[in-house]
Amino acid sequence: MALPLEGVTVLDLTSVMAGPYCSMVLGDMGAEVIKVENFPEGDASRRFDPKVNGESYCFAVLNRNKKSVALNIKDPVGKEIFLKLAARADIITENFRPGVVKKLGIDYDTISKFNPGIIYASMSGFGQTGPYGKKGGFDIVAQGMSGIMMMTGYPGGRPAKVGIAMNDIASGVTALYGILGACIGRLKGGKGQYLETSLLEAGLAWTFWESGAYFGSGELPVATGTRHRRSTPYQAYKTKDGYVTVGANNNKLWNNFCTMVCNKPEWLSDPRFVDLASRLKNIDALEKEIEAVFAAQPTAHWVEKLDAAEVPGGPVYTYDQILADPHIKARKMVVDIDHPRIGRMKALGIPVKSTGELLAIRRTAPWLGEHSGEVLKSLGYSGADVETLFENGVIYDKYRQQAVVQ
Repeated sequence: MALPLEGVTVLDLTSVMAGPYCSMVLGDMGAEVIKVENFPEGDASRRFDPKVNGESYCFAVLNRNKKSVALNIKDPVGKEIFLKLAARADIITENFRPGVVKKLGIDYDTISKFNPGIIYASMSGFGQTGPYGKKGGFDIVAQGMSGIMMMTGYPGGRPAKVGIAMNDIASGVTALYGILGACIGRLKGGKGQYLETSLLEAGLAWTFWESGAYFGSGELPVATGTRHRRSTPYQAYKTKDGYVTVGANNNKLWNNFCTMVCNKPEWLSDPRFVDLASRLKNIDALEKEIEAVFAAQPTAHWVEKLDAAEVPGGPVYTYDQILADPHIKARKMVVDIDHPRIGRMKALGIPVKSTGELLAIRRTAPWLGEHSGEVLKSLGYSGADVETLFENGVIYDKYRQQAVVQ
């Protein structure tokens, strides 16, 4: 059985995180992803440490299942090559500052005239229109403007960034489902379309509970540490040697938590904790009571008790601890890949498990320009033509000179 996007060609003009995540998943689904990069720098994340044998490990884990063509689109011959690639492409992704692709003459309006089936997706800081449409943007800016930083961290503290590039990934995921929806639409109607999203909107679109509370009662979401705004016990509690999360957020779970985990049946009749409204009102006192109990034993003890009582909970891990967890290994979320320059390397696995062929890691991330010659030959350029393009600085391969010398 073939992967679902086998036979689909993606031209990926994106860089760093949001766009490369989106195109990586398209590649995981079977698409031929041709990453079109400038040179000699390429994707900006290629400069990120750590590097092994001159190749960025961070770039490598985010750009699997792609080919790299290093191309000078500003050169008329380079632009001609890109337009030939665009003529046979199904999807184009880009995350330049708004207006750049139009200036280069590779925008949707230009390409859709000779390829009406093209699905063209743009990702930017703030979108292609609106008062901020011309501004550049990064994840940190979008986290700040979306209100997310003001609801992250602990009460009274400084605004806190989410520990990962949340808005970047949100933008990549949003563009991804937009592209897949457009693919389904093209199957039905035969036409492609243009779609765009932004770091700001994609992150804001994830704030559902917060928007409901604000639109419903004017409540402003503020930082609550690990606490839930609508339920408790639902947070991380300090133990003898670390922290454990607890989700005892309905009557059955609360009863099990009090009687089977904490051995505190008196909490069930305590007027401060008798129902959810009371527990939320007295959440500080509840935290002190729970942590007084939890302080007597290490995290592993409480996880075992929670599991036995069928109350959701787990340890608060450091990153190395979760990657070494036997469950993660059993779920194949850490995989080994052989990279032609880095060598044997580890990467995150596929988070979707399926009964049929859906996603797969088929190739490692490319070095800059690794497939420049190969892709041009597939367009009909002769070997001599390709050599001339290399010599004239229209295309590039980072390790070509080494190969020529050898």
